[in-house]
Amino acid sequence: MSPSRRDVITSLSTLFAMPLLRTLSLTERAAAADPLSGTVVTYQAGRARGDYTAEDVVRLALERADGHGRALRAIDALAVDALDSARASDARWRAGALLGPLDGVPVFAKSICDMRGLPTTASSAEWAALFPHAATRDALEVQRLRAVGAVVLGKTAADDFAYRGNGTSSLTGQVRNPYDGAGIRTPGGSSAGAAVVVACHMAFAALGTDDGGSNRIPAQFTGVVGMKPTFGLVPRTGVIPTWPYLDTHGPLARFVADAALMLDAIAGPDSSDGLAHTAPWERGSLSALRDDALRGARLGVVGLHAPRTQMSAKSLALYDRALADCESAGAILEPVELPVTRVNVQARFAEVAQARGDVAPNARAAAPTVNALQRYFAGQGVEGSAADAVRRGLAAVRAFYDVIPAEWARVQPMLSQPYEADAASRSFARSREAVVGELSAFMQARRLDALVYPTMPFPAPAASDPWPDVRTPLGYGNWLGLPEVSVPAGYLDGGLPGGNLSFVGLPWRDRQMLGLAYAYEQQSRRFAPPPLRW
Repeated sequence: MSPSRRDVITSLSTLFAMPLLRTLSLTERAAAADPLSGTVVTYQAGRARGDYTAEDVVRLALERADGHGRALRAIDALAVDALDSARASDARWRAGALLGPLDGVPVFAKSICDMRGLPTTASSAEWAALFPHAATRDALEVQRLRAVGAVVLGKTAADDFAYRGNGTSSLTGQVRNPYDGAGIRTPGGSSAGAAVVVACHMAFAALGTDDGGSNRIPAQFTGVVGMKPTFGLVPRTGVIPTWPYLDTHGPLARFVADAALMLDAIAGPDSSDGLAHTAPWERGSLSALRDDALRGARLGVVGLHAPRTQMSAKSLALYDRALADCESAGAILEPVELPVTRVNVQARFAEVAQARGDVAPNARAAAPTVNALQRYFAGQGVEGSAADAVRRGLAAVRAFYDVIPAEWARVQPMLSQPYEADAASRSFARSREAVVGELSAFMQARRLDALVYPTMPFPAPAASDPWPDVRTPLGYGNWLGLPEVSVPAGYLDGGLPGGNLSFVGLPWRDRQMLGLAYAYEQQSRRFAPPPLRW
């Protein structure tokens, strides 16, 4: 006998650790017109009411991605098994056996992620020609999403090899910013397509990567939520590697709660990534967020990370309003001068390395990337040896990661040098630990729960123009491995996203940063979908 509607609602309430019966009555009208427009909770509530099935909504999402998504050049490839996955979720629904809150929820991966049945193009025309075969495995993050029932619709376009922040792919072309009717502004990158598909109601969330802002840049330029988790929280197996000691994977979504659900699904240790954190991860720990989390929270306002004299009057007004929203939600704002900032972080790493007699720290050494690439191919099962595959793709990768030697005779010994043991990289990791310790002592002495500052101090420029000559704090979080949640703060005249507010904490405070960001989001409610121009 099939479970009753009330049985399903009760089951959902347990999955979300929240009173879903109350949420149904408050939100059902908001998502009635478009089941992809709300949160994961409102989507599942619509299923509980019988408004639609997962198959219905996945079909709609695929139609949008194939039409609007391709027009925006945001789509790398669409999965052939998405509808089958949706039907399987509907069967679990009828049996009362959902795998979790993401069961049946449409999401996307990124073009550098392996996904069985699709080639891994890296958004590079040259790479796609060199390696046209379909992957026979899923990246670990994709595996984990499937394990909780999520429907992975396909993969989104990015900058070639996830390098640079413009959304420029040699394979699919320049990804377009959906808020810009003229079609000239960048959506940011490298996770450009991931941000666009969630902003345009093609999915609830998407996987992105971040070495120096690749999630947070497109989050700001397209007005969505982007997260860079604590370094090592999300293993990166099955994804074309970048810089092993900086690369951090995380979610993009329209809403903080949905980003939290995706992170909850993909986080946790795995021995296949030698730099992943080894502590156990308790699934479900991010499912409940409180709208009063800012009440009494002490936020350090980092003036050096908000270059007020270089920000436009409108951008500055949006930032000041965001701070006022935090205060209205009960936060205590404290201007701070940190011991380590975006200005001195690299010098501080070098100083502490020198003081301990270590080699110079280097997060972008060639050998770790080469070794990571060799491991990637070994796990993928390419024809021939992994070394042959690296050699075949070397010129394409070197066009971006040019620290890698051009001569194969110099590259070949790096293949078998474990990135965990690289001297310059290990020195970087030791410096990170020491400098984060300094920051931790300062924040504890000042009783600070988080730091806040603009994700970036300017809105999206034209894709063909150089960025404004203003340093951003993006790389600061990657060097220190800090969790950061970037949340929309408002729009400029004409509807272009004007800026995001970043909540930044000490390592392993991911849940706390999501909670603060969620409370800010509930106070401000700044997200507005782009017009359907394309």
